[in-house]
Amino acid sequence: MTSQPASADRGDIAHPAALPFLLIHLGCLGAIWSGVTWPAVILGLGLYGLRMFGITAGYHRYFSHRAFKTGRVFQFVLAFLAQSAGQKSVLWWAAHHRRHHLHSDTEHDPHSPAHGGFFGSHIGWVLDRLNDATDLVKVEDFAGYAELRWLHRYEAVPPILLAGLCLLVAGWPGLVVGFCWSTVAVYHATFCINSLAHVHGRRRYITGDDSRNNALLAVATLGEGWHNNHHAYPASARQGFHWWQLDLTYYALKALAALGVVSDLKTPPAAVVRNEHRLSGRVLRRAAEQLAARFDAEATAQALRGAHSLVALKQLGQGLRSGEALGVVGQLSDVPTRADFAAAAKAFAPTASADDLIDLAHGIFLRAVGDRLPTAPQRPSEAQPKACATVPG
Repeated sequence: MTSQPASADRGDIAHPAALPFLLIHLGCLGAIWSGVTWPAVILGLGLYGLRMFGITAGYHRYFSHRAFKTGRVFQFVLAFLAQSAGQKSVLWWAAHHRRHHLHSDTEHDPHSPAHGGFFGSHIGWVLDRLNDATDLVKVEDFAGYAELRWLHRYEAVPPILLAGLCLLVAGWPGLVVGFCWSTVAVYHATFCINSLAHVHGRRRYITGDDSRNNALLAVATLGEGWHNNHHAYPASARQGFHWWQLDLTYYALKALAALGVVSDLKTPPAAVVRNEHRLSGRVLRRAAEQLAARFDAEATAQALRGAHSLVALKQLGQGLRSGEALGVVGQLSDVPTRADFAAAAKAFAPTASADDLIDLAHGIFLRAVGDRLPTAPQRPSEAQPKACATVPG
């Protein structure tokens, strides 16, 4: 496991590791001198599709989520092909993506629009010095392969070799249009899943984050745009859960499975597809926190402070924090009720865990209100058992 840079480096995008990414963008301007030829355009389109498949099937569905199985040779082919897109090494990509799923749309997510802004989630996180390191512990299942460690160590080799091949095949237009243009296009189509797919689209499933399904992105990324589907069941090799959800990566994997190149393509359980599954504890907690955030705990505490005595507030605050007063809050006109939370939950996707979600969100909110009410240490002789079970007057 590599060490993380100092916290002072957070947000630092002006460092040597960011230079290749910037140079490829600048290289696109070379078309002013090289010109644009049809062979170069065709080459670029072909490399876009081929390398996008390497990213979606290789980096994402295989190395990040182990959504299917394959042999060691094709495993290397997938890694080399994906790495030729210039999105750093296979181990770096998978490690950061696993971190994303572990902390999706929280402050620990490496690329969340909710916490890093649109630019940060789209491009900034890739350039940030803090994200330049690779947590090999997160990818120890693949870090044991010598050839993948070699690719990780020499991550620039695949894109450099491909760039040279483009120059040989189609001259300078091949390098500029065929390689640079297609590389930048793959960059930003891929990055749109981190940014746009957490901002624009529809949410069929409660996933505890802001992931969304976006049909246009699904076309541009060979199926990755069904992002809410993916977050509902990350282990699936199929992200377009329904027949009308175009998922070209999955179709290609099915063809490769027919040829015996890959096997054991995982698909989502029927209950997940029908949205009848119960939420996991982690997803339920995150969704409840999202629901609780729709209500203003500070405003509620302020209203209570203006309506009740200090002694009563201390009792109520202690009860809310411990959970012992949750049953009496319905008698307090200033506090949102469970029915209010049930009404707000209608804005969320339907779920079989709706009651658990509402109860948990209501409890989280009430404890947040309790944390904002006055507290005072009490000696054991001054304690008043069960006092928090009464309605403050």
